[in-house]
Amino acid sequence: MENHSRQLDDLFQALADPTRRAVLGRLGHGPASIGDLAAPFDMALPSFMKHIRFLEERGLIRTRKEGRVRTCMLERARFAMLELWLSEQRAIWEARTDRLEQLVLAKQEFLRTQQKEEQGRRR
Repeated sequence: MENHSRQLDDLFQALADPTRRAVLGRLGHGPASIGDLAAPFDMALPSFMKHIRFLEERGLIRTRKEGRVRTCMLERARFAMLELWLSEQRAIWEARTDRLEQLVLAKQEFLRTQQKEEQGRRR
């Protein structure tokens, strides 16, 4: 469980940075070279490479070098853990909101019944 939690922390830490999110978003459309990925950002290449290494160390992307070009690819399988966690959270919160809805409806029904009884007593 602790390892699972650490892996989730790594995923969320990777997603917390807007540059890394943009890189992952771009790689969602297919592989890209480091140069293509870095082009939209106003930062030096060594700084950008820190983001690439961060993503690679967490298993979110992989890179391969062909000649002078390093290409990055998304590791889609790594996101399965995140999807599982999110679906578990969604189920928890949907159950909670369903219970809240039932409570509100029961309270409304109780108030309607109480109101009808009061009206009956007044007559």
